[in-house]
Amino acid sequence: MSTISIEVVYRGIFQKSLAKNICRGIVLAARKENKVGTAFGRYGDSPERNGVPAKNFAVVSDTAEELEASLAKYEPNEVDVSIAVDDTLCKGVESWAWYGLQPINKLLKPNGTLLVTANRTPEDLLKHIHKKEYPYNLAIVKGMASFSGLWVYKDDHTDVRILGALLKICPGLVSFKSLEQAILEEWKNELKVTSARKSYESVSVRKVQPTEGSDEVPFEFEKPGWKEMKEGVAIPGIPLGKEYHSEATGQTGGYKPAVNPYYKKYSARTMRPVVLFDKCIKCTLCWLHCPDSCFDVTPDGHYDVRLESCTGCSICADVCPVDGCITMVNEAFFDDNASEYEAWKKDKTTYVASVTEKIKNPQATLRSHGYRHRGQYQEEIAQEKEASHGSKG
Repeated sequence: MSTISIEVVYRGIFQKSLAKNICRGIVLAARKENKVGTAFGRYGDSPERNGVPAKNFAVVSDTAEELEASLAKYEPNEVDVSIAVDDTLCKGVESWAWYGLQPINKLLKPNGTLLVTANRTPEDLLKHIHKKEYPYNLAIVKGMASFSGLWVYKDDHTDVRILGALLKICPGLVSFKSLEQAILEEWKNELKVTSARKSYESVSVRKVQPTEGSDEVPFEFEKPGWKEMKEGVAIPGIPLGKEYHSEATGQTGGYKPAVNPYYKKYSARTMRPVVLFDKCIKCTLCWLHCPDSCFDVTPDGHYDVRLESCTGCSICADVCPVDGCITMVNEAFFDDNASEYEAWKKDKTTYVASVTEKIKNPQATLRSHGYRHRGQYQEEIAQEKEASHGSKG
């Protein structure tokens, strides 16, 4: 076996326990076979804000020497398996604006496997996954984005389902018997063993060729070397904003605030605000309450969300006093961060028809980025089942 490295990419805070459980389960199972391993997180608590992508790793080796050699770096340079526990992470991850956007498959070895929890087809996922220069595998564990393990939510077995699928796609890791022993020791639940076995038997795997995937070039930032740093401590201020110029109408007016060019936090988003401008009463509440100053004031007094900066926190939708004016819609239903206002002004009929179709789709508005009230998770599971039955009918 030598050494096998696995990364789990998860939504900060919301899925931290889930990622930890998966990596811990991997190492516990490996130790049942006298292998050595370790599980660790890439980040501490500071960057694990709501929804911001973060990583956990599990590294398993035959000997302590091999493990030590593998860990003599900040994080693995390449991994055998990348696990994305939220399918919207397939668009790529950006944690601190250190690197720019990192494709979800960036660290995968040739013929490695990207394992995703999703209720979508491989073809749907590949619309957003960046192309790789060599073949790899795409595996899917069927299910909605999970908060399994977070202390206030029900355990839906996503952790062990991923572990079961992992053994199918990475047979050299450990035997299922060892995983079974680890599950019974850690969770003391026979039903979890059954869930892991069902996932082992049902996980689907598809070979992805270099010609498949998104052609998008991920944005990146040029970091100055230490010799190029200025003397003293100085933080350049963000310049003042300017008037909004509409490409669709040619009008200029309103106000477009300047934003930090390195703050492109859309990869933190599982849901995005969709605005029906005809319903807007121009009350300013979305603009005033947005914590990241994402809204631009248009020449005619509407408010256009700057989607590259939007984290999908849903505050704008919460404070909007007009029913149906701002709706949070699943990020997986969009392919870009283009201006909603410009699309509306360019062709109102097409824009309204397009967003209305998404808003009315139960799968598009099913999930939130977090939770507002006790029992919401159970409600979403029930809605997921209802939507699933409806699509089959």
